[in-house]
Parts: sequence; structure tokens; C-alpha cells
Amino acid sequence: MGQARGGGVNKKRRKNEDKQEAIDAASGHSLSKGRDMGWWTEFTQICNGSPLPLKGLDRFKSTLGISRKTFDYVRLLVKDDLMSKTGNFVFSNGVSLSIDDQVAIALRRLSTGDSLITTGDFFSVGHSTVFQVTWRFIEAMEERALHHLKWPSSEEQMSIKSKFEKLSGLPNCCGAVDLTHIMMNLPTADPNTVPWVDEQERYSMVLQAIVDPEMRFLDIVTGWPGRMNEYMVFKSSCFDQLCENKKLLGEESTLADGTSLSEYIVGDSGYPLLPYLITPYHGKEVTESGLEFNKRHGAAVLVAQRALAALKDNWRIIKGVMWRPDRHRLSRVILVCCLLHNISIDTDNDDELDGNQSGVPHLHDPGYDHQPCGVADSRGESLREKLCSMSKGESVVDLEI
Repeated sequence: MGQARGGGVNKKRRKNEDKQEAIDAASGHSLSKGRDMGWWTEFTQICNGSPLPLKGLDRFKSTLGISRKTFDYVRLLVKDDLMSKTGNFVFSNGVSLSIDDQVAIALRRLSTGDSLITTGDFFSVGHSTVFQVTWRFIEAMEERALHHLKWPSSEEQMSIKSKFEKLSGLPNCCGAVDLTHIMMNLPTADPNTVPWVDEQERYSMVLQAIVDPEMRFLDIVTGWPGRMNEYMVFKSSCFDQLCENKKLLGEESTLADGTSLSEYIVGDSGYPLLPYLITPYHGKEVTESGLEFNKRHGAAVLVAQRALAALKDNWRIIKGVMWRPDRHRLSRVILVCCLLHNISIDTDNDDELDGNQSGVPHLHDPGYDHQPCGVADSRGESLREKLCSMSKGESVVDLEI
């Protein structure tokens, strides 16, 4: 068992010129010459009589999970890889699938979570075609889209800190972390499935994500069995090792009042309290100032919860219970869904994916009650006390949960 992750290290990146070309296309600055602009009309006519919404953009997004603008960007990212692979995929009427058709089929499968047969019926293609096209798309996204999942630069980090402080009142905060379970239906008679049984007696795989204030994933870890709790997953991550070695979150900032404060992320009480990971106060004897700090802290952590809820709502293949998935491939599906989540934010600046909106759902792990970790580093306790003392007497953004 291993990790599929994204973030600050060991990530293939698209060359700058290729990235700029794709961004330009998504922004409308250039479109592939000779491309049939009536593709969407023809495509929906081929679909097997499935009911769709009445209006253009809503119809497109409700069918494929992303806007037309984001679709054009994703298509440009993966087209070379899809074109380079042999395969003669056709609709039931014998018409060959274009690159647009292949991308649309893969997106439909990922965004709805429908079975191969249901997706095939929707598009009038065989279920084996849906399977092959979807995996070609996933492989292309792994190769071409990883630059959308990376730890921010110093300049970007300054903006993130500012937005978190505006959101929660916590200065120098670099991210919020949370963990969710991707549920699976596995054969109970197979002894190899035992490690995947979690605390709720379900089969699951975990996904841990660190997010920015706009619900963009900065680092993810997945592939581990659901029986691993937040402490175990975090301490097994490359992110924790980088922080331990001061290669991430190692800088200190001097605030306006002269206070020196190190960088950190925030997480709920299921995580350990560390010099670079701040958790809330818990127990029966939390002071009034501690409760005020917890309110601020909770406002920041809520962004991570909303990001994971949005991920599952938009890419429903990982929301329900997956029927006997290949566990090695599942982590790759999760990664690509996270990439698509980030791309939607990067290309659309979509208000629906805004961590500071009270209407955005935040429940992503129903039935799971994460227990307090109880592990606390004295340096983490000192930083939390400093943050707590700084928050006295000040108000915090009121987020409706």
C-alpha cells in the first residue's frame, strides 16, 4: 500500500509554454483551428434520448460537471495524449468518437458516478468503451494536470495568509487540513480486505487534503486504508516529514505589533498538536479566551470541510459506495477528481467554490465521529497559547454552519 499525493514535492509539471497555451485557450484567447463549434449540439443529439436541462450553460455543466470554459481547457491539456494512443472508439451508429466526445464521456462518468452501463447507455456507446476512454483520460490528467496541485509560492502564500486572517482572524495561517473516507463495497470472504475495514465497520480509503481559503487543494494524501485515523495519516505523509525538516512552514513572520509568529496549518482535534499544525482546545475546562480561539480556529477548518464536501458533490464517483473497485486504481481516480476540482477554481473563479460562503455544505463524512488525538508537542502548545492571547477582545467573521 502506498500514497497517491500532490503538493510540494516529486511532482511532474507541465512546461510553462504548454501551460500558458492551455490557459489562453480557456480564457478565449485562442481556440483550436478547424474545431467544429457545433460539437455540443451534435453530441447531445447522439445521446440516447436522455433528458437534459433546457438552457445552454446549465445544460453543459449539469451534463459534464464543469463549465464549457473549463471543458475547453481540460480538452487542450489531454488532447495530445489521447490522440497519441491507438483505439477506434465509436458510437452505436458507427460514428467515431472525437477527442471532445472522449473527454465528455470520461467527465460524465466521474461527475455522476453512474455505472459503466448507465454511462454507456446515456451516450450510446458500449460499457467497455466507457471504461477504456475514462482510463485514458485519467492517465492523461495524471501526466498533464499535476501543476494544478502544488504547494504555493512565497508570493501566493502571502495572499493565502491574508485571506485566512480576514476569514478567521488567525494570522500567518497557511492552510487547513481535514480527512474524509471514500467508501467501497468489498468481498467479505477475501482476507486481503480486512485492513480496509474502518471504525464504522465499513470498507473505505482515506483522503487527506490541505486547502487554501478558496477551497483549492494544496496537498493531498490518499491510498491508505480507512482504518487509519487522522494522526496516522498525517504522520505518514511527506508533508509532515517536510515540516519536521523545516523545508515547509519553517519561516517566522513579525506582525505589526512586533510579535514573532511561525507558519502553521490548522486541523480538528483528531490531529496532533504540533509546531506547524494547530488544533483546538478541547475538554471540560476550556477558558473563555480558549472558546473564542476555537471559534476562530473552527472558521478556518470549516474551509477544508467545505472543500471536501464540494469535491464529493461535484465528482460523485467518489461520493457513494464504490462496487469492488481496484484499490490501486481508486487512488488515481481520487487524485484526478482533486485535479478537476482545482482546475474548476483556477479557470472559472467559481463563486460556488468559495470557502467563505455560509451556504456551502460542509458535511462530507456522515457517520464518522473523529476522536480527539491527545498528542501535543510543547512547541505547538506555546504557539496556540500565543494565538489565543492575540485573539482576546476581537471579533471573528460569523460563518453560518
